[in-house]
Amino acid sequence: MDVQDPSLTELLPVLADRLPVLLAEVRSALGEEWPDYADFLDEHEVEVAVAADAALRRLVTMAESPPTDDGIGPELFEEIGRIQWREGRDLSTLLGAYQVGARVCWHHVSAAAVEIGVEPRTLASLAEAVFFFVDRLSSSSARGYVLEQSEESATRERQRDELVGLLLSDRADQAAVRAAAARAGWTVPTEVGVVLIQRDSPIGHRVLARMDASCLVFSRPPLLGAIVPDPSRPGLRRRLGLLLRGADAVIGVAVPPHQLPASLHVAEIAARLQRTGLLTDDPVFTDEHLDAIIVHREPRLLEALRRQVLSPLEESTPSSRERLVETLEAWLRHMGDRQAIAAELHVHPQTVRYRLAKLHELFGADLDDPEVRARLMLALSWGEPRSVPSPEPVTPA
Repeated sequence: MDVQDPSLTELLPVLADRLPVLLAEVRSALGEEWPDYADFLDEHEVEVAVAADAALRRLVTMAESPPTDDGIGPELFEEIGRIQWREGRDLSTLLGAYQVGARVCWHHVSAAAVEIGVEPRTLASLAEAVFFFVDRLSSSSARGYVLEQSEESATRERQRDELVGLLLSDRADQAAVRAAAARAGWTVPTEVGVVLIQRDSPIGHRVLARMDASCLVFSRPPLLGAIVPDPSRPGLRRRLGLLLRGADAVIGVAVPPHQLPASLHVAEIAARLQRTGLLTDDPVFTDEHLDAIIVHREPRLLEALRRQVLSPLEESTPSSRERLVETLEAWLRHMGDRQAIAAELHVHPQTVRYRLAKLHELFGADLDDPEVRARLMLALSWGEPRSVPSPEPVTPA
């Protein structure tokens, strides 16, 4: 509804006369809790005075017609909100400063309006215009603050992802890693370790979500995990073990950053062995299972080794092969102690004696050869079946 109060035309020059005092009061009020804003008003006195004069004119215009969003200049105040975030200030301090300015402004506007005899309903429209104006400024600045925060967060995540890509790549040089780390705001540590999580582990996802900013969380299918700085520092290993319990996690060997791809490769093998049930620790620390990882890193080679060293058992029946293989493995592990072998296999010592005689018959003098025994131990002692693999079918020439 239009107010149509002729006295409004007399209000602008009165407000213009009051403007220096108004700004001085605003500076004084801000100086108590927001000295930086007061200093800004001092440093940009002319620009602030011009903007304030335009704002007062806008208030009078808004009092003459229903308030709209037009003409309030949201871009400027969005930028102020963005600056607030970039400078690390809290949004509430900016909005509080707006409220201080609004109170001082209304004090002078209402006093000037009463002085020239503005009608009561016009005075009410002025009050509405003042606080609508401040509300719009606050909304614009809050929007700018949130947008800047969101955009900066997205940029930082992209930079961290680029850094992860370099750290996990065997083609990145140290200078490139340091440059990417600087962009991402990440301090390059002396050592790093990789944590791998099974992608279908709900606990693992929750653990990754709780990791602090020093850890580089990544999802690069099929890999899911985090790069952890200085994992060898006192107490961290134990904390990682507790934190990752139940998360189907593998923790790689701690290495200098440029060696992380090699550590990742070892961790990936350990994760595969974890999925197949060969490594059952919770979580799996790869440095505790390097022997198993070495043996199982190429399944086809291990299978070929088993076939080769256990070839003397090929002519035995499947059930006989199974019994002889488990006895041979126990014999190697217990260094020939028949009582210990019998206790492990839950059989009579005489049964052990019979089976060992059969093994010596099949393998002959090879069982006395330290190199052959070492190869047998390698083929039999790390997980999976004790039974000998079936012979490869022979194709007629």
